[in-house]
Amino acid sequence: MNLFGHILVFVVTFFALTPFSISQYNEKDSMRGFLSPFRSCFDVISYDLEINLKIEDKFIIGSNKISYKVLKSTDALQFDLHENLHIDSIKFRNHHLRFKRKLHSVFVYLDNFSTENQIDTIYFYYKGMPITAKNPPWEGGFNWEKDSLSNPLVSVACEGIGASIWWPNKDHLSDEPDSMRIKITVPDSLFAISNGQLTQIEKAEKNNTFHWKVSYPINNYNVTLYVGKYCHFSDTLISKIDGEKLALDFYVLPYHLQKAKEHFKITKDIIHCFEKYLGKYPFYRDGYGLIETSYAGMEHQSAIAYGNQFLAGYEGRHPEGMPDDFIILHETGHEWWGNSISCKDHAEMWIHESFCTYMESVYMENKYGKSMAENYLRYYNHYIQNKFPILGIQGINFQSKDTDMYYKGAAMLHTLRKSINNDQLWWKVLKSFYQKNILKTISTSDFIDFVSEMINKDLTPFFSQYLTTSQIPILEIQINGKEINYMWKNCVANFEMPIYIESNGKKICLQVNSKPQKINLNYVNIEQLVFPLGLYQYRINNNQIKNAY
Repeated sequence: MNLFGHILVFVVTFFALTPFSISQYNEKDSMRGFLSPFRSCFDVISYDLEINLKIEDKFIIGSNKISYKVLKSTDALQFDLHENLHIDSIKFRNHHLRFKRKLHSVFVYLDNFSTENQIDTIYFYYKGMPITAKNPPWEGGFNWEKDSLSNPLVSVACEGIGASIWWPNKDHLSDEPDSMRIKITVPDSLFAISNGQLTQIEKAEKNNTFHWKVSYPINNYNVTLYVGKYCHFSDTLISKIDGEKLALDFYVLPYHLQKAKEHFKITKDIIHCFEKYLGKYPFYRDGYGLIETSYAGMEHQSAIAYGNQFLAGYEGRHPEGMPDDFIILHETGHEWWGNSISCKDHAEMWIHESFCTYMESVYMENKYGKSMAENYLRYYNHYIQNKFPILGIQGINFQSKDTDMYYKGAAMLHTLRKSINNDQLWWKVLKSFYQKNILKTISTSDFIDFVSEMINKDLTPFFSQYLTTSQIPILEIQINGKEINYMWKNCVANFEMPIYIESNGKKICLQVNSKPQKINLNYVNIEQLVFPLGLYQYRINNNQIKNAY
């Protein structure tokens, strides 16, 4: 079968097997999000990316050396590169390969079969004008901005839209390269920053090439660049776990240098906190970086985009009463959740955002106490919409329609903590799961299975309720003298979750499921009942439904 025949079989098979409305998603979504046989047949080992920026023209000239291992014998491979970028050639073993482009995908015909376990290399040569970001980082692309002195300030953010908007790769979250090199050529008046460690500055007439090396696995959308008239300062963090030294590198515009030196001190507190609850910062060899940008922020691995104007909260506005910098806190949390532990499909981005958002409250609790942490979560809970399930549809490059994977997901994790009612066990669950999955891609079921085993209870209905439906469970309580009748409503089959309420200063455990139950106690004062913060609602004696979140 020729290559077009292969592609036709792939597209027809995908639409036959994938349960979604074709009116809602298009063929571009499927080509990007589906692990076709031409993607699943190989595993990327490394990328060696070279980019020459023509800033005045908003134009790039690039190449990428892609090393990979064949997992299943094949005569064709699928890569990704947006169709507005021109491919000059693709080379394999010193000769040019035939290729066909379909939308944003590139199907490369190998002429002869590559056999299982074979390790090979393909070279892409390309150029063009990449997409300009409309509203970074939420609507991504290249940012051809200028600083306040009219110097170029260039960056790129591409989560969701994908790294293939600016360089050729296997653009699927399930396959991270083991390592990567990035070379960026810019005018000699500018400085170019990327992920990992700067290993060399190669100087030439009118241009300099900056060599960066990433020595860990990395999400494609985390690969980035920053170009501008930057100044640099550094610091060192000494881990409280084992004394290892972590290089901290900060790149800011010169007129913000003194402000940044003071403001960025909070970075050490944040890293120490997350190391306490999860384990060591995952990228010690590559260091930790904060780089000033023209947009709010982005969790680029070891090279975090920072644009929060050196203010507390988010641009000084919220979360309410937050005394520290939200962007540094949130994006640093992603180094553990999202960059070290990554999901396999965009439909499961809650793994990145829910845990990371929850870690914000962990930081608040560690520094300011439990009451501050719960107030922080209560503020976030105002943004929960409950319109769509947190989990999306796999295989289509699913993009969430709201922010529930942040706020509702964090509330779900806190609700789980409250239902376990054993903080020592809860912190053990969180840390043990992270430690087991460092530098891995995981799925939702991995967490469900792990925590179910740790607490010796099947939590599948719990996560089904909060991840696959938009319904909030309602705790129905009927109180008649000493007798309390209770049950969960508005919930999935077999849903159960204990609730620890307080009455007259005493804690009462209600082992609640979807079947009517009762308990006899001394007289309970309805007016004095205290319900724990959690992602549920409650109603007493058929009165008005109230939120516990």
